Amino acid sequence: MVNRIAIVDKDNCVSKKCGLECIKFCPVNKMGSECIVLNEDKISLIDEELCTGCGICIKKCPFKAITIVKLAEELKKEKIHQYGINDFRLYRLPVLKKGEVVGLVGRNGIGKTTALKILSGSLIPNFGDLESNPRWDNAIEYYHGSELKEHFEKIVENSAKVSLKPQAVYKIPAIWKDSVKSLLKKVDERNVYKELLQSLNLEESINRNVGELSGGELQRLAVAITASKDADIYFFDEPSSYNDVFQRMAVSKVIQSIADLGKCVLLVEHDLTFLDYLSDYIQIFYGEPGAYGIVSTIHSSRTGVNLLLDGYLPNENVRFRDKSVTFNTYSPTNEYVKSKTLAKYTDILKKFPNFELKAESGVLRETQITGVLGGNALGKTTFIKMISGIEKLDKGEIFTEAKISYKPQYLSSDYNGTVKMLLDESSNGDYEAGAIESTLILPFGVQKLYEKEISDLSGGELQKVAVLTCLMRDADVYALDEPSAFIDIEDRIVLARGINRFVKSQGKSALVVDHDIQLVDIVSDSLLIFSGQPGISGTASKLMNKEEGMNTFLQNLGVTYRRDIDTGRPRVNKTGSKLDRKQKDEKTYYYLTREPQKAQQE
Repeated sequence: MVNRIAIVDKDNCVSKKCGLECIKFCPVNKMGSECIVLNEDKISLIDEELCTGCGICIKKCPFKAITIVKLAEELKKEKIHQYGINDFRLYRLPVLKKGEVVGLVGRNGIGKTTALKILSGSLIPNFGDLESNPRWDNAIEYYHGSELKEHFEKIVENSAKVSLKPQAVYKIPAIWKDSVKSLLKKVDERNVYKELLQSLNLEESINRNVGELSGGELQRLAVAITASKDADIYFFDEPSSYNDVFQRMAVSKVIQSIADLGKCVLLVEHDLTFLDYLSDYIQIFYGEPGAYGIVSTIHSSRTGVNLLLDGYLPNENVRFRDKSVTFNTYSPTNEYVKSKTLAKYTDILKKFPNFELKAESGVLRETQITGVLGGNALGKTTFIKMISGIEKLDKGEIFTEAKISYKPQYLSSDYNGTVKMLLDESSNGDYEAGAIESTLILPFGVQKLYEKEISDLSGGELQKVAVLTCLMRDADVYALDEPSAFIDIEDRIVLARGINRFVKSQGKSALVVDHDIQLVDIVSDSLLIFSGQPGISGTASKLMNKEEGMNTFLQNLGVTYRRDIDTGRPRVNKTGSKLDRKQKDEKTYYYLTREPQKAQQE
């Protein structure tokens, strides 16, 4: 029997607004059977046993609410959990390893959170049985002879100590109204809260109320809370969010110190550099977001990230992405310097009551994409607001007749309407079958969101729509502030490639502010580096080529990058390693400049 699954997106299935095309055009229905019907909630219900997989209902559904997938027959025996009829299902679970960090990577909506809920004991797996009440005994029996059997036995006995850092750190102020110090003292089971305050740069926040913290401070507080508990297993769900690169390095050291104690650590992360640097092993979640997720076999960190970039898992014989991702192993050429000038600015000064920003003069040209790197609270957002004409200068001038489209760092979901309505307004309806559709809309899967209300979008979905809205405007320069926030690794790759192709093919220019170094590496050909004292003063460097800029930034960060011999991707060297010391001595923190011909021969 064919292992075919049918998924109906309940948010997108709006039977009141369509002609029930899925029911009318289904060949099985036409023959007198009931393969597709409406349930009591007026949502399409598909009988997976009767479904032939013809795909007609997928094509006919005006809201893209139906997914039909044929899976390998052997996966039937590896189904761990299913939420309901025509609903998401997860196959396999991650591995727990004492004294090691296991990184979990995959698209949003692919089952990572479900896996963490099961392993933490908050969700009992039903193994696809929707008729009976799920029981832990079934999990113990299923994993007989494996390490997970012992783990689930401890779950049943309440002897498994688990510490979980949630993804939604912004909810912490609603739970705790008092100071940071009082919260950490209350949860500190290992008597380490003072060390954690220092390690995570939270000492200045210790006497402030939790509700007064920034997003990055809340994230580091959540890491501190998780690390301070005395547990056997630690789960860290997206610990890098809201933090700059310097703060992410601090977080990585804290998480690694827990593994060094012999504890099991599971890490869910979308920053590829952070994931690769911190993980000992990696497991990839692949499948169809919102439909099903499969956990791959376990790989070493290097192999796992390379397989992710390649888009192919040889052990499973599965290709989950059409194209592999490669990186230049040589210093890129700067062809944009011959292009037309779109904007130029003199030395700039901007003063606030407690902050001062200075920027050296620079030029923005056609086909030039400038990455902007630096710590938080150094004025990056203020700078691109000044370039965009949103913020006034106190000293200096900006010369341009170019139209500038700005995507803000913090997004609003106040728009009253659907995704399609917003995109139509931003582009006068002229975007389908064009460059933006092929480079971003289709790869992002945004067409499935067309009928969703903006107010109903998740953080990642809202970010995608915000990026598209910015790029669809009639403009010459696009200023994008943290476009990768809330977006998963797979879509970050799509984002970087898509922005690069779109801007260059249209003869435009772009400024991209982001903390994901690999995204900046993929998307940009020049860099601006911000330095200074966070919250007090910031300085924007002169415009640098990517090699010079990355070397400057990484020297400030105190880390070096090597090149992976298979993919050419940058990888962080272990601090104090032989290669790390050698590159620091040679001042080659990023690119080891080589001619393209030589790079290809090697």
